[in-house]
Amino acid sequence: MGIALSEIMEKKQVAVVGAGISGLLACKYCLSKGFNPIVFELESDIGGVWNKTIKTTRLQTPKLVFQFSDFPWPLSVTDDFPTQQELLDYIRSYATNFDLIPHIKFNSRVKGIRYDGPSSETWSLWNGTGEPFPPEGKWIVTEDDTQTATTQVYTVDFVILCLGRFKDVPNIPDFPAGKGPEAFQGPAIHSMDYAAMDNDTAEEFVKEKRVVVVGFGKTGLDIARECSSINGPEHPCTIVYRRDHWKLPEWSAWGIPLPLLYLNRFSQLMVHKPGEGFLLSMVATLLSPLGWGISKLVESYLKKKTPLAKFDMVPQQSFSKEARSCVICHMPNPEEFFDAVEKGSIKLKKTPSFSFYEKGISIEEDNTRIEADIIIFATGFKGVEKLKDIFESSTYRDLITGSPRIPLYRECIHPRIPQLAIIGFSESFSNIHTSEMRSKWVVALLEGAFKLPSVDEMQKDIGRWDEYMKQTAGEYHNRSSIGALEIWYNDQLCKDMGMNPMRKNGLLANLFEPFGPMDYV
Repeated sequence: MGIALSEIMEKKQVAVVGAGISGLLACKYCLSKGFNPIVFELESDIGGVWNKTIKTTRLQTPKLVFQFSDFPWPLSVTDDFPTQQELLDYIRSYATNFDLIPHIKFNSRVKGIRYDGPSSETWSLWNGTGEPFPPEGKWIVTEDDTQTATTQVYTVDFVILCLGRFKDVPNIPDFPAGKGPEAFQGPAIHSMDYAAMDNDTAEEFVKEKRVVVVGFGKTGLDIARECSSINGPEHPCTIVYRRDHWKLPEWSAWGIPLPLLYLNRFSQLMVHKPGEGFLLSMVATLLSPLGWGISKLVESYLKKKTPLAKFDMVPQQSFSKEARSCVICHMPNPEEFFDAVEKGSIKLKKTPSFSFYEKGISIEEDNTRIEADIIIFATGFKGVEKLKDIFESSTYRDLITGSPRIPLYRECIHPRIPQLAIIGFSESFSNIHTSEMRSKWVVALLEGAFKLPSVDEMQKDIGRWDEYMKQTAGEYHNRSSIGALEIWYNDQLCKDMGMNPMRKNGLLANLFEPFGPMDYV
């Protein structure tokens, strides 16, 4: 019976779009269950967002949290926060170890995907039958080979989109007519364009230039530090940003590792969770003052460790809220950054809005102008637009963009889009671990290990997670972050797959020890 099932699986063609971390994981787990995956990758190499970064980019999550469950980091990587090259080498080693490269079609642009099957509008069950491979229905994938300029059409049984939300489609803020980048006489580029330059070209591009960086997330911080180290105070780099976020000099506070405070099961008892029931709701209410106290404990350490108050950089939001929104970032060697601010090689300008003029940017709030030679937008990406545009059907496009947050059951399946899954689009403390859990879950679904609930039940569950994210993340809820609730989320996936969610030995270990990728081998 097992052999017959394997033979059936081999006949099922699964298209995976994207060969970043999520795409590689989807490919690996498809192969492990006998499916026949083909991976379409636009670039000439694997790695996704890690394939092209700026020179100083490092992992901002400790490597013990950010790793494949069945492929540990090599002992040669000793730093807790590996460099971009070390991470890329690790990803390549993973792909080689599991023989994934032969299944990847590089330099391959997916122009669009079209569903050839019955309408899903009236279905009460996903795919009409609740089965992953219904009797009717195929996806038509149109792909352009960017090297040979040829087009090929594939017919597949299932599609897994691993496009990622931090790549390809830059997010440039809107400006009134005549007050946008077109008014500026110098180059105004996105961080994506800066990252695409080789290191020498990037250094020459900003050398002896007054650079304005728009945005103060991890990318904006890294670019400003690079410019500062190249130019010094003679040609200062100015960071223009809207609001402050907590930045971590290390992953601990007062000697307590942050995973002990935020990545164990006890910490998640302090948070109201979607679908938690009466008892857990009462526990979360009773323990919420403790959660508030832990957040204040971490904030007090960060204020002591870094001169946030001196430079008017204390965030208005609590640390816990920003952790749940995944908007905190790692700031290694903070003393070097604040020394650069003190000496004037980095300048900070906080403002709700600005506009361009021919020599730089204009701040309406206090009627000041900042002269610049180059402006770099570190303002993120329009991941939803990229995801929407891959569908040829306007109906499916509307389903993707019809609400502020992409409505996915278990953050993978849209109840009204048949024979398709999305992996790697919502955020967590460890995206590699979350994508691996989702890949396991999707492939278990494909092999028939469990069935999805009705469309109505899935939509109700999505609504519960929407409400949780609105309450905990506020304006950032569209990021679909499961930060600080990863164990609860993984519990749902484990229960669906028939796995025991209690991954450690003993009650105390399950309650108080941090959970990580190796617990889910």
